[in-house]
Amino acid sequence: MFEANNALVHQQSPAPRAEPNPKQGQRKVKVISLFSGCGGMDLGFLGGFDFLGKRYARTPFEIVWANDFNQAACRTYVRNIGQHVHHGDIWSLIDSIPLFAEVVIGGFPCQDISVNGKGAGVDGKRSGLYRAMVEVVSRTRPKVFVAENVKGLLMKHNQASLERVLTDFKALGYDVTYHLFHAADFGVPQTRERVVIVGTLPDVPKFCPPRPTHTRDRYVTAKDAIDDLAQKERDESINHVWSRANKSAEQGNRRLIAERPGYTIRAECHGNIQFHYELPRRISMREAARFQSFPDNFIFDAKLRETERQVGNAVPPVLAWHVANALKRCFE
Repeated sequence: MFEANNALVHQQSPAPRAEPNPKQGQRKVKVISLFSGCGGMDLGFLGGFDFLGKRYARTPFEIVWANDFNQAACRTYVRNIGQHVHHGDIWSLIDSIPLFAEVVIGGFPCQDISVNGKGAGVDGKRSGLYRAMVEVVSRTRPKVFVAENVKGLLMKHNQASLERVLTDFKALGYDVTYHLFHAADFGVPQTRERVVIVGTLPDVPKFCPPRPTHTRDRYVTAKDAIDDLAQKERDESINHVWSRANKSAEQGNRRLIAERPGYTIRAECHGNIQFHYELPRRISMREAARFQSFPDNFIFDAKLRETERQVGNAVPPVLAWHVANALKRCFE
């Protein structure tokens, strides 16, 4: 079994802000973050955090500007990442974005692309926001951009949406590739698949995706991830609270399997979050955060329902860390 995650902390414990760069004089790579949510991708790009007894080292990346439309997510971001996040509609803030950055990252909204969505693709109101990311890339001309989305973008009925996204980025002069990552392959205790689109300018080394660190027989399991929390009482200060929705077809009835990774954490889960593998309750938000690979000292500044949304919408920091470390080669 894996070593338990770093000891749970009280609400007033320091947030996992980036530690000083250990390599003195190493140049920092400036990053603009769009659709940042609570900061999962940003934390992964920064590094300097612990998860399940392993240290994910500080990277050379520095987030200089971030944005999200959700005010509660921005509160969580400020508490854990930094003050540089801007709350509001991206189109209303676009003229305030710095004109220089070497990297632009963002998980543009996926509600119209997800298998649980309405199937509108990038013509939908939410997923169509990828155009804002195209506009920011056009204005700032970063050496590299990274766009994250759901696996549904690769499904046959979304083929036209995928082609449009790729074409719009390629029209800016970028070499564009896309990669499907399974989070469990990188030590995240969750069966979560995500598409990552990477664009590089012609004079930049092409992106080589990170290699998996775990095989199916070595995945981090649900028990590895949360077993130490089983007997812990409810504690709002560390987000160890859970939905009391009854088990039903409408509210969801999926139960975790102890010796397998957790199921995909959904954003709009409402009562639909999975049940503990042995306890007569649904998993807590702290347990859900573990499945997303957030460190225990990352505290979500929201009540239960909003925390469900923030956790489910996030990019797993550990997966983002591996992508960021592969991206470093583009600057070497």
